[in-house]
Amino acid sequence: MKTLRDSWLVFHRYVGLTLRNPAWVVIGLIQPLLYLTLFAPLLKSVARAPGFPSGGAFNVFVPGLVIQLGLFGAAFVGFGLISELRLGVVERLRVTPVSRLALLLGRALRDVANLLVGSVLLILLSIPFGLVVHPVGLLVVLGLQALIGMLFGSLSYALALWLKSEDSFAPLLTTATLPLLLLSGVLLPLSLAPDWLRAIAAANPLAYAVDASRAVFNDHLSDTSVIKGVAIMAVLATAAVVTAARSFARAVA
Repeated sequence: MKTLRDSWLVFHRYVGLTLRNPAWVVIGLIQPLLYLTLFAPLLKSVARAPGFPSGGAFNVFVPGLVIQLGLFGAAFVGFGLISELRLGVVERLRVTPVSRLALLLGRALRDVANLLVGSVLLILLSIPFGLVVHPVGLLVVLGLQALIGMLFGSLSYALALWLKSEDSFAPLLTTATLPLLLLSGVLLPLSLAPDWLRAIAAANPLAYAVDASRAVFNDHLSDTSVIKGVAIMAVLATAAVVTAARSFARAVA
């Protein structure tokens, strides 16, 4: 009970900080919107190519954009923690009775809330372009997005506590996220890729999240890719939360 109460207090604090500067939520949406307006129209001709999934260009591309938003929206949250480390905020937390797990969960839940708001806005803005949304499927996708936010947000915080420097954090994170993005089929479906590239992408957990998101947007909720994608993200998110929680406990011990 104490952990839940402490998590709410930490969550409330960081939501307040976000609301004082909501520009960051808008900035996080700019890149997906640029892809939506400047890249997605090119897919209309590609959608007729052999191997392109059914459902139409936007029902294939927008689910990938949602996953991309989750990846980049959560992976870089560690920058804020590094700043707090430098300012001594984490050091001052050592004398508080706040649960060490709550220090992570409160922050991560704030990040998840930001992602869910951004995802809903992105989906609503995609409807005039031709995206078809099913209400139940939307809830499943938002649940999947929450798992992605917990996964990459927790890993980002753990990495920030380990490196404690933006100079090291930025290049390492960029190097790690770029292959995850390219091998996930976010921009173009992996069904168009050669066999060797698909074999490599099979080791990328984010690729299963993209497949699940596309199946859900095309109203294939019973597809095995949905169960597989959600299960993989849930297991990895749990492992990431445990890892990051231990890092927080050591940091404020």
